[in-house]
Amino acid sequence: MSQQLLNSGVAGRLEPLPAADHPELLAPPVGDAIRSLDLDAYVAAIDPEYADTENLCAHYDVPLDASINAVVVRGTRAGVEKHVVCMTPADRRVDVNGLVRKKLNARKASFAPMDYAVDATGMEYGGITPVGVPEDWPIWVDAAAADVPWVCIGSGIRGSKLFLPGADLLKLPGAERVDDLARPN
Repeated sequence: MSQQLLNSGVAGRLEPLPAADHPELLAPPVGDAIRSLDLDAYVAAIDPEYADTENLCAHYDVPLDASINAVVVRGTRAGVEKHVVCMTPADRRVDVNGLVRKKLNARKASFAPMDYAVDATGMEYGGITPVGVPEDWPIWVDAAAADVPWVCIGSGIRGSKLFLPGADLLKLPGAERVDDLARPN
């Protein structure tokens, strides 16, 4: 395991392993993306019952300020749909009807339906991550998420979590840093 990740305390009581060496802990599109991108990624198995952020942090001592959530948003205008993955710290909420709607140039924006997000990404609900999402989906990373030294994000399945430097979120295809993407809860 990376000494920096170990020293950061982000993994709490989890035992991260090099993600590229453990595809069994990743959804197939996530494993494919990990192998093709230059990411310093680690994965740790978890009990799926603790996949939701608050439960994960409480049970495994993962710091809430390092937990970054992926939110799939669908925007529509004149019958045309666009999707974006928004990465925000767990203690903030995405400004869907303000900044996201305007940036998508959408008349209406909302969270993508669960069934659609699961089908389109090939990932489990509660484990969706920007790593391996459809190539035509932009990934918007809140500045507060990109600035965290190490982040804990979904792995595409509920049975594990992915750890990588926050700046590596910006290495993902279609990723862009977006200031004020989210607001405090």
